[in-house]
Amino acid sequence: MARMSRREFLQASSATALSTLPWAASAQSADERILFVGTQTAATSKGIYGYSFNSATGKLKQIGLAVEANNPTFLAIAPDGRTLFAAGELDEYGGKKTGAVSSFVIDRKAPKLTKINEVSAGGPGTCHVSADHTGRCAFVANYGGGSAASFAVSKTGKLSEAVSFFQYTGHGPKEEQVGPRGHRVTASPDNRFLLVNDLGLDQIHVYRLDAATAKLTLHDPSAWKAEPGSGPRVLRFHPNGKWAYCVNELGSSVNVLDWDAQKGVFTTVQLISTVPEGHHGPSAPSEGVLDKAGRFLYVANRLDDFMVSYSISPNDGRLTLMERTSCGGKTPRHIALDPSERWLLVANQDTDAISVFERDRKTGKLAKEGKDFPISKPQCIVFL
Repeated sequence: MARMSRREFLQASSATALSTLPWAASAQSADERILFVGTQTAATSKGIYGYSFNSATGKLKQIGLAVEANNPTFLAIAPDGRTLFAAGELDEYGGKKTGAVSSFVIDRKAPKLTKINEVSAGGPGTCHVSADHTGRCAFVANYGGGSAASFAVSKTGKLSEAVSFFQYTGHGPKEEQVGPRGHRVTASPDNRFLLVNDLGLDQIHVYRLDAATAKLTLHDPSAWKAEPGSGPRVLRFHPNGKWAYCVNELGSSVNVLDWDAQKGVFTTVQLISTVPEGHHGPSAPSEGVLDKAGRFLYVANRLDDFMVSYSISPNDGRLTLMERTSCGGKTPRHIALDPSERWLLVANQDTDAISVFERDRKTGKLAKEGKDFPISKPQCIVFL
């Protein structure tokens, strides 16, 4: 047999290696999915990282740094999957006391992100970003500034300067509520309203949304009122668009809400705790996620560090506690179900890892133990 030259050997080896890469188009498996992870960059992380995830095995593999970015702690992908938005959780940007919001073009094959542009978020501590259902609008919540803003998005993904900006005032009854604390921006299922969770003022502000311009107008009634001191942090709509779930950080609880889409009004149906009866230790729920069928809700609890699973009544959306299980580490900042919904991924900030738990799709139960994959200060997980 003819001997292969060193150059031929290296070329053949490179071609073989490339063909086995999970993100290579020629070898893309139906089980392989791409995801991006936002991080805190005060330690060793440099920005947003690209990963491949195998839904058959639950194996997570870091492909590399997708883009350098300053403290991109929350990410959102536009409905068409072509653009990614990142919240820059900063106290100063452009010489002013404000955070930032950025947009990036997504290269699915690499996977890499290329910055389109970056603008001021209008207030410091920008902790959340989201897009509306058309992809023509983006929104941010500013925790440190106690404010929220909207932005128009061009066909190329470029962000405008803020179209609407709202600065809140006041305080809540707890020491963590010395001022307003914007924490979540969520478009309603029909895209007619924007809901802004205010952890500091114990309410969800309600705005009418003009998707053609990204302009927000205060609705009447202007807000849903949570229990004093509860700290509404997260809002998730049920797939039927009629119910919503508000995860309360300071009250360690979840509100089940009826949503009147015509009137733009929430009505409280149920309040259920995330912690066991008689629990007196520290607790701070951070995130919630529902399965696509709307049968189960999962909530991550920080400080006492566990996952809580609920079943959802098909009749009225009420929650029933199923179990509390391990989150796999310390400070579960964010959680996500993979597209197959066979796995739950947990971004454990203070143990520098993403923990992956197998999930029974019929019963909704999570495995007691997961697999850990290292990354410095993970904050947010989004799948393409």
